[in-house]
Amino acid sequence: MAYQITDDCISCGACVEGCPVSCISEGGSKYVIDEGECISCGACADVCPVGAPVQA
Repeated sequence: MAYQITDDCISCGACVEGCPVSCISEGGSKYVIDEGECISCGACADVCPVGAPVQA
């Protein structure tokens, strides 16, 4: 199951650096995950300081 980023995102970019498949990009008000590319590894959630990435 892919991850998605909640509105708790503070746009720090930590998740982008932590993603091994580079499927996270900057969106309008928060970062977004390309669910088709996400491998559900949880690396983004592990590095996020506010816990914004969650499994969809």
